[in-house]
Amino acid sequence: MDIFKEGWFSEVSPTFPGQCMSLEEDTVLHREASEYQDILVFKSKSYGNVLVLDGIIQCTERDEFAYHEMMVHLPLSCHPNPKKVLVIGGGDGGVLREVTKHSSVTEVVLCEIDEKVIEVSKKYLPHMSRGFDNPKVKVHVGDGVEYAKHHPGEYDIILTDSSDPEGPAECLFEKPYYELLKAALKPGGITCSQIGCLCLDLEHPIKTCRQFCREIFPVVDIAYVTVPMYTCGQLSFMLCGTDSATNFKEPLRDFTSDDLQYYNSDIHKSSFVLPEFAQKVLQQ
Repeated sequence: MDIFKEGWFSEVSPTFPGQCMSLEEDTVLHREASEYQDILVFKSKSYGNVLVLDGIIQCTERDEFAYHEMMVHLPLSCHPNPKKVLVIGGGDGGVLREVTKHSSVTEVVLCEIDEKVIEVSKKYLPHMSRGFDNPKVKVHVGDGVEYAKHHPGEYDIILTDSSDPEGPAECLFEKPYYELLKAALKPGGITCSQIGCLCLDLEHPIKTCRQFCREIFPVVDIAYVTVPMYTCGQLSFMLCGTDSATNFKEPLRDFTSDDLQYYNSDIHKSSFVLPEFAQKVLQQ
């Protein structure tokens, strides 16, 4: 199927009924059907190279930093001494790049089920995929859920950089998955997962996941980030902590790095201040 019309890529999907994001195409760089999904990379007129999986935009070179910085620095800045980190998903390498900026981290394991995503990202998204070059990083090509089952009590931080809650990723938005994450954490461990858009996904998965996670973890909170190329220009994170003393709204240290473009300690604190419509639904 030709997904470009008159030189424009449009993210038309039943996942986002009645709306879509569009980008003007410059050049198609790569397209293939892997064992798991359709993979497309194209150069856009205004957002650089774009990675698309099964018709859904995953990242663009222009604005990926916002999502990846917040996914990583929100939880790591709230842990007293994060050393071992597990990343489930994230085959583009953006999360790895940000995790390895923390000097306390000694090992990062990335579990990506689709090796083709890694290969394509290394070729066409070099600024993101440079995270793979860090000696702290270990790559496991396979099912992250199965990996976590065999590594109980090993990790200080677990980051779930997943696609939307349909198809293969659906199990990553269910209670057994979060019970598994808790078992794979060390005492005081923290998880952070992308959990959808406040405008479209507030009832599910955001509210439903928050409810069952509060039965598993003593501390659960929701934050959000603005990213132009994601649906509605916004995406949310759910952070869960095994230590009841953890306060996600107050970072334990002011993390800084010369190449940060979005995250700072003020953004950290304000990202947990949800709009009134979201607070009303979550309080019901």
